[in-house]
Amino acid sequence: MSEPLESKDDLIRYFEAGAKPRAQWRVGTEYEKVAVSAADGRALPFSGARGVEELLRRLGDRHGYEPVDEHGRIIALNGERAPITIEPGGQIELSGEQCETIHCAHSEFTRHIEQLIEVGHEIDAVILGLGMTPVSRIDEIELLPKDRYRIMYPYMARKGRLGQRMMKQTAGVQANLDYSDEADAMRKLRLSMGLVPLIYSIFANSPLSDGGLNGYQSFRGHIWMDTDPDRCGTLEFVFRDDAGFEDYAEYALEVPMYFIERDHRYANLTAPPGITFRQFMERGWGKERATIEDWSNHLTTIFTEVRLKRYIEVRTADSQPPALMLTLPALLKGILYDSDCVAAAWDLVKRWSFRERLEYTDEAQKIGLAARVGRVRMQDLANELLNIASVGLMRQHCVNERGEDESVYLLRMMDQVRMGQTQASLTIGHWKGRWNYDVQRLIAGTSYEAEAPY
Repeated sequence: MSEPLESKDDLIRYFEAGAKPRAQWRVGTEYEKVAVSAADGRALPFSGARGVEELLRRLGDRHGYEPVDEHGRIIALNGERAPITIEPGGQIELSGEQCETIHCAHSEFTRHIEQLIEVGHEIDAVILGLGMTPVSRIDEIELLPKDRYRIMYPYMARKGRLGQRMMKQTAGVQANLDYSDEADAMRKLRLSMGLVPLIYSIFANSPLSDGGLNGYQSFRGHIWMDTDPDRCGTLEFVFRDDAGFEDYAEYALEVPMYFIERDHRYANLTAPPGITFRQFMERGWGKERATIEDWSNHLTTIFTEVRLKRYIEVRTADSQPPALMLTLPALLKGILYDSDCVAAAWDLVKRWSFRERLEYTDEAQKIGLAARVGRVRMQDLANELLNIASVGLMRQHCVNERGEDESVYLLRMMDQVRMGQTQASLTIGHWKGRWNYDVQRLIAGTSYEAEAPY
C-alpha cells in the first residue's frame, strides 16, 4: 500500500482486486444516527460529561471496545467485528461487519442500539430515527476534534452553500455490496445510480432542521446537491454501456484532494490553488509521492450518490428509525445479487435521460413518493422496486431461526409505500398535528426507544 504509484494501471488494478466470486459476496451496512439531549433535542456536544466522548468512554469500559484517540481525545471505538466512529457533528456511526445475510446485520444492529440506549440513559442522551438533527443550527454544534475534519470543514464553505450542514447535521444509512468482475461492478454501479430518485422517494426522512420544517422531505439529499460539485451528485458517464474502471479512475483523478496522511498526521492540500490526484501522481507534493494508500484514502473523499471502492457503496438513503434501518441493505441485496432482479429493476429506470434523472431526484427530495415520472407516480415505481427486491430475497432463501427469509426486512416499508407514506410525510403530519410543534413530543415520537428494531 505504501509503494509509489507507477501509472494509472495501478489505480485500475486497485478496483480489480476487489472482485470476489459469488460465494464470497457479502453486504456491509453503515448506520449513522443523530444523538441529542433528552432535555431539549439539541445536538449532543462532543465534549463534556453529557457528550459523545463520554458516551464512547462508557461504551468502551462496559462492552470491551478499544478506544481510538487523537490528540488525547477518544474519537472512535474498535470492536471485535465492527468499529464505532463519529461523524463531524457528533453523529454516531456503526460501520457494520461484512455479513453473509441481513439476519446477521440485524443481530449486530440490535446489539448496538441496545448498548447505545443503555448508556444514553445515563448521560440524558437520546438517539433519534431521523436523517438530520432537528433543532440545533450548525454554529451550535461542536465539530469533532479530528484533523481530517478540521481540514474539510473550512474547505466546504468555499465549495458549496450547504457542505458544512452536511458535515454537522445529516445522517444516512449506507449499504456496501460486492462484485465479481469489472462488468458486474459497472452494472451494479449503473443500476444503483439509476435508482437514486427512487431511493430518495422511499427513504426520505429529514423534513425538520433548525427547529422547524425545511420544505423538503429529504433535506439531507438536497444538502448533498449543494455541497461540492467536484465530488458529489450522480455521475453521467456510468450510464454509458462501455463505462469501466478506467472511466471511474479518470473521474477520481480529477477530484481535488483534501489531504495526505503520513505517520498518522494529515497534510492539508486544500490551500489555493489546490491539487488533484492526477497532479499529485505526476509531480508529487514536496518530497511525498502518491501511493495506493493515498488512492484508497482519496476515494473515501468522493461523495457521489454511489461510489466505487473495492465494493459498491450506495449512500443515498436518509437514516431511518430502527425498524427500517435494514431496509436499504435488504432492498439492494435482493436486487443486485440476483441477475433477473437487476434486469427488472433496470427496466424501471433505463429510459430516463440524464437531465430527467436529476429532475426526478430533485422532486423526490422535495415531495418523496408524491413525485411523478411523467404520468407515472413515483409511489408506483417504488412499490414495484420493493416487490422486485422481495422476490430476489425469497429466491436467495437465507432464513433465520424462525424460518423467515430476508424479505421480512422489507415488509414494513412495503406497507408504508403502499399507503403513499414516507417517514418524512409521517413526521410532517405529526409535527403539524398531535405533536403541535413541540420538541419534546418530537423527541418522544422519533426516539429509538419509541419502538424495538423488530
